Amino acid sequence: MAVRSRLNNYSMTDSTLLNNEKINNEKSVNGSVSMIPLGGLGEFGMNMMVYETENDLIVIDTGFMLPNSDMPGVDLIFPDIHYLIERQEKIRGILLTHGHEDHIGALAYVLRQLDVPVYGTQLTLAIASGRLREYGVLGKAQLKTTAPGDTVELGDFTAEFIHVTHSIPDSVAIALRTPIGVIVHTGDFKFDMTPIDGKLSDVQTLARLGSEGVLMLASDSTNAERPGQTPSERSIYDTIDHIFQRTEQKLFLCTFSSSLHRIQQFIDLANVHRRLVAVSGRSLINNVRTASELGYLHLNPDHLIDARDAAMFQPHEVVILSTGSQGEPRSALALMALDNHPFLKVEPGDTVVISARIIPGNEKAIGNVRNHLLRRGAKIYHERNADVHVSGHGSSEDLKLMLNLLQPKFFLPVHGEYQNLVRHAELAESVGIPRDNIKVAEDGELIHLTPETCEVFGREGRSGRVLVDGKPEIELEDIVLRDRIQLSEEGILVPIIVLHSDTPTGTNEEGNAENLPTDGDADNTKTALNAGQIEIISRGFVYMDKSEELIEKAKEITRSVIENLSDEQKHETEIVQDEIRGALRRFFSKQMQRTPLIFPVVMRV
Repeated sequence: MAVRSRLNNYSMTDSTLLNNEKINNEKSVNGSVSMIPLGGLGEFGMNMMVYETENDLIVIDTGFMLPNSDMPGVDLIFPDIHYLIERQEKIRGILLTHGHEDHIGALAYVLRQLDVPVYGTQLTLAIASGRLREYGVLGKAQLKTTAPGDTVELGDFTAEFIHVTHSIPDSVAIALRTPIGVIVHTGDFKFDMTPIDGKLSDVQTLARLGSEGVLMLASDSTNAERPGQTPSERSIYDTIDHIFQRTEQKLFLCTFSSSLHRIQQFIDLANVHRRLVAVSGRSLINNVRTASELGYLHLNPDHLIDARDAAMFQPHEVVILSTGSQGEPRSALALMALDNHPFLKVEPGDTVVISARIIPGNEKAIGNVRNHLLRRGAKIYHERNADVHVSGHGSSEDLKLMLNLLQPKFFLPVHGEYQNLVRHAELAESVGIPRDNIKVAEDGELIHLTPETCEVFGREGRSGRVLVDGKPEIELEDIVLRDRIQLSEEGILVPIIVLHSDTPTGTNEEGNAENLPTDGDADNTKTALNAGQIEIISRGFVYMDKSEELIEKAKEITRSVIENLSDEQKHETEIVQDEIRGALRRFFSKQMQRTPLIFPVVMRV
């Protein structure tokens, strides 16, 4: 495997050590561990990390990512797991750090193809079970509940689960004891000193591991570029309380369906201000029910009403918890913004709180929802005009604290775009980790770890993204997505060509053309074909009635292409289509600097 050179100093590879040779994962010895990120390094979401020895392999997290606005028709994005499928006999388990979709959302997709046990805390597995049930794989899933402090033996790996604070309960970091040393994978975390559930991060265990010696730390980089320390979840309580006090009509509170600590605060404030709680949005309803049944969410059933009944109460008597913080078109909030919700309406004087960060790429969709809510006459609070959101990820001081607690020999930033990874690497250097021991990698690259070295190689096997259109089993090829993008930007042109049959022609013994009788058994007989009527249809490219001259010129080019083809070529539909497509692309590119999708239709009569 060729060594891939890099621009930043944190990920340069020692070519003298490697001698440009590929490290064969299948023949590695027990003196090494390989790490292969299948997702989450270079983007937000799709978190999945592989840890592998000669004999055994484990996976930490199986997340998905939501598509950007430039991916028309794509519903979800999963990591490509061919690397795992090729090594499934080595897989000892999947370990989940917490219940957010960017860490568990691809689990159903993975378990459709791999029969392996899944380990996670009670709430994490309960939330994951809903997705597995929805996609018909819950019955075959081997779900094994763990708790913070538990250890699990997985071949060459012993996994210890360590409680950390995040925006969802039951979040853990995972310490892996391997034949070459301890590797700590933090998952998502921050150091919240006043958590909603009263459960602090297990700093004692982290410090103990640091004093015993940590070989490698793979740590959350989401907020690496934010200075200071991330405030406590409780820091928004007063702001939300003030909004409750000022709101005289209906109050809509929108957040991520898995932000259970946030939801608990909303419920507590609704109780203080004597408002009944209605919940709208399937994922939010499911998570509230699950968390309440397991004791992670405290809600008096007498204070909960069906969202369908909200209109029966006075506006000041109700608060509606809703999904749709990212502007998802089919979410409850988006439907209300367009006045399309079947039973909930946003009316003049109502207040809407969007208590969530804007995920990069969703700015336009969220802006559209806000605009429509304002047209309904609502007052809107969001993270850019009020303190209604606080991150669940540690900022730079939290990240440095984790580094100082664990004091790792080697460091790998994970979970974030490339700029976040590089900034986290800089933070690691600032607390004393040698630059040569800090590595920045991206999805699909092989990180080879020994007690003395840590090196980043080029891509190991097949990796990448799987685009999903609808259900997880419906994978969308890249070429289809490119066609959709081109259709949306350039339009489509359909030339329809009719080829007429003339007298059959063939060759005599001297190789000269001569007329031959029609005979289906004569291999050297080809019916002469000439272009008849040519029509061109355009959609999203040009307005036909105002582009007659351009279209006529395109017809002439099409006819000229056909006339210059041999009789044999005219009988090959794909050749005719390719020649026409190429000629028209060149013509339109020169005339209009645009290249629509061109689909010639060839018929013979």
